[in-house]
Amino acid sequence: MQTKKKDIRALTKDQLRDFFVSQGDKAFRGNQVYEWLWGKAAYSFEEMTNISKETRQMLEDNFVINHIKVDQMQRSSDGTIKNAVRLHDDLIVESVLIPTDTRTTACVSSQVGCSLDCKFCATAKLKRMRNLNPDEIYDQVVAIDNESRLYFDRPLSNIVFMGMGEPLMNYNNVLAAIEKITSPEGLGMSPRRITVSTSGVPKMIKKMADTEVKFKLAVSLHSAIDEVRTSIMPFNATFPLADLREALQYWYSKTKSRITYEYVVWRGVNDKPKDAEALVQFCKFAPSKVNIIEYNPIGDEMFHQADSAALDMYREILERNGITVTVRRSRGKDIDAACGQLANKS
Repeated sequence: MQTKKKDIRALTKDQLRDFFVSQGDKAFRGNQVYEWLWGKAAYSFEEMTNISKETRQMLEDNFVINHIKVDQMQRSSDGTIKNAVRLHDDLIVESVLIPTDTRTTACVSSQVGCSLDCKFCATAKLKRMRNLNPDEIYDQVVAIDNESRLYFDRPLSNIVFMGMGEPLMNYNNVLAAIEKITSPEGLGMSPRRITVSTSGVPKMIKKMADTEVKFKLAVSLHSAIDEVRTSIMPFNATFPLADLREALQYWYSKTKSRITYEYVVWRGVNDKPKDAEALVQFCKFAPSKVNIIEYNPIGDEMFHQADSAALDMYREILERNGITVTVRRSRGKDIDAACGQLANKS
């Protein structure tokens, strides 16, 4: 019976060094292969040109590189690029490159589908099939970095974990991917240029704080009133706002890092002054920033973009209370690449 080959990127550098020693080779050969796998993001053993043909064949006989493949790339009229990414088991996730005049941002996925049930999000309508491995997250970033250099003549500057899936439900793999992305032996990006966005899993936010991570935190909030939030994000019944706020207080006490709240305003859902006042009270315990995001329709009659007067009301109330607020216009709507639209429709 044929033994299934192991994905070589599941090995640490020390394990690679030990493997080569076990094959009668020098330990430093593991360092060379590790650099090809992560620093140079090699797709195949054949690319490893400073390693002998015999050694490359030995690696081929023992391992695979389960590299992603960009199945389809779509370009929006505003410059946004959406990748439909095929994984080694033929499942598909999506990632997005968002360009501005001064930077390019990668929006990456962490799960195939999503384990949460936010009613306004297209990804939530897909069942969660599995977590992404660290290398699959890493590969999305490499692909978008290559596209940034090709189409915008500059390297990728920022990463947001705001694609498909709830990052904190794939905690270990997301942190392992970020470690590789920020390592000098990987992409060498600053963790301050990375934002992990969560719908709010209190226990994991506290765990992240205890780990003393250096990346930024964003919370997909959308209401600071429990009944309203539970009606649009049913998991809030399990993780209510009081628990979320306590976890965020803990996060700030440990990291002293400002919290960003992602917030969509819908007509008839959360567009009243009481909603904005509740948001102010929720924000007050720590320095924070509110990004009010334009709603991107997914064909659900329950949700409609609030009118501009409601957005102005939010901005006025937040600013009056000393809270930084930005109204974000969505990018890539014409290719279903905007926030909340990722659902493998490409």
